[in-house]
Amino acid sequence: MTATEILAPKPMMPLIMEGLKATGHLHCLWEMPDPEAFIKENAAKIGAIATGGHIKVDGAYMSQFPNLKIVANFGVGYDTVDANWAGQHGITVTNTPDVLTEEVADTALGLLIMTMRELPQSERYLRAGHWAAKGPYPLTHNTLRGKTIGILALGRIGKAIATRCEAFGLKVVYHGRSEQTDVAYRYYPTLVGMAKDVDILMSVAPGGTSTFHTINADVLAALGSQGVLINIGRGSVVDEKALIQALHNKVIFSAGLDVFEDEPHVPTELIAMENVVLLPHVGSASHHTRNLMGQLVVDNILAYCAGKAPLTPVAETPFSGW
Repeated sequence: MTATEILAPKPMMPLIMEGLKATGHLHCLWEMPDPEAFIKENAAKIGAIATGGHIKVDGAYMSQFPNLKIVANFGVGYDTVDANWAGQHGITVTNTPDVLTEEVADTALGLLIMTMRELPQSERYLRAGHWAAKGPYPLTHNTLRGKTIGILALGRIGKAIATRCEAFGLKVVYHGRSEQTDVAYRYYPTLVGMAKDVDILMSVAPGGTSTFHTINADVLAALGSQGVLINIGRGSVVDEKALIQALHNKVIFSAGLDVFEDEPHVPTELIAMENVVLLPHVGSASHHTRNLMGQLVVDNILAYCAGKAPLTPVAETPFSGW
């Protein structure tokens, strides 16, 4: 059976909703009086699911739809989708790479500079009237001059960040699952080994079980008392409790975070710390980039509807035909 219907379990951006509604085959699950009954009655008709991290699309969820062929994920990270299970059951998972690379890399450098030079703290100092009342903001202890940055996960975004870091005069090294022969940066086979040698640890790593709490107490201790952690990848990569302890005990100097373990909930301990810069997961959050990401979700599903190859299948689900 060729399943032609499209399911959106949760609301997504208007561009996606409008693009999929134009097919005449979109079903918005949250609008159904009884979502569970709708799935039971229509499961065999669903060939495509559009999702964006709103729900866990695991094997149990996908197995409800016997003719499911594609799960189109909004975002380059797809840790809420069990891509391994999908690949084993003939389901293609797509994401939205490339179109957000430059935006996220820009945010990473902005977060790095904000953290190193205490720019949010100095702005708060001015707004509170302290400049006039107390004098200039204290000289910052950290600088980008003469520093080495270690990038965890040198993929598309990691390489874009590395290029920007080189332009700022930083020495770039990296750690990942394997050494890459097409880059000149030094490779470290262990994260702890790299953390010992760098001033800044930049995490661009995706989420999932394989990277869960990769940055732990041992890594933070290796980074050292003048070290700075920047996380622009996924919050689950960092053991937040260990990070809070490391910051509180001055095991590391500071941190800049755009992602957290339990978003949108941010630990009160982090919020209370002056030596931490916190952003609400805004790495790709511009109209320009989000529209490109949304259109890629639509285009992947439209490709399925037309019997064509998807544009951006993930590594775990290489396309071999519908």
